[in-house]
Amino acid sequence: MTIGTNAAGRPAVLAEAPLLQARNSAAFWAATGRSRGHEVIRRRGFLAVAGDRRAGLRVLIQEADLTADERDEITELASQAVGPVDIEDPFSSTDLSHLGMRTWQMPVMLRQPGPVAEPAMSVVPVRAEEDLHAAERAVIESFELTRFEPYRAGEVFPTALLEQPGVDLFVARLDGEAAGACVTVVANGYGSHYWVGTLSAFRSRGVGRAVMLGSLAPLVDLPVTLTASRLGRPLYESLGFTTAASSTWWASQ
Repeated sequence: MTIGTNAAGRPAVLAEAPLLQARNSAAFWAATGRSRGHEVIRRRGFLAVAGDRRAGLRVLIQEADLTADERDEITELASQAVGPVDIEDPFSSTDLSHLGMRTWQMPVMLRQPGPVAEPAMSVVPVRAEEDLHAAERAVIESFELTRFEPYRAGEVFPTALLEQPGVDLFVARLDGEAAGACVTVVANGYGSHYWVGTLSAFRSRGVGRAVMLGSLAPLVDLPVTLTASRLGRPLYESLGFTTAASSTWWASQ
């Protein structure tokens, strides 16, 4: 059985994917920053969220043609950050090698509007605090976010995040327990996925596929982007995502 789409579905061009991902990432991190009480800095060419010692600084490059002043401001923000620094450039057009940070690339992927199969297990939107904390733990473990250890409930995903427009969290349950989670964001008529993770005790049991299918169900009428890890890419390809470009990431050592 599938969950269908309708004539409202609008195709997107692969070349648009980096810009769509840039805009959606900015919407997500601005929402995250607001919910955490962190400073959100908006410029023409980038958005930054200046957090505390554990969250650090997140910079989302928004244009392929950063000005010298914008690049200098990113450099200054990075030098003043009180915690880790993470910078995402979906256009792979800005040279930040002078910051001395480690760097790598990941594919930006695009899925056109279209139906999805039903997940093989329960996948539900997060509404209760218990599920919110389960999603947090899944993400912290899956992405090895040691900066957030020891665990503090509500630090990664504050309750206020559930109230942010366009933001939804999902939890997959297997054998009655929370097994995986993800975040989706709808902004400007497009969707995107973040933090798709599975707890180690439930890996290789189809949790990642299930949480993707369950979270894609409300988005079948929209183009959806994401930035894939090496391990996640085959799953996303099997769900109809196509690689559009390479995003460059920079992170403090």
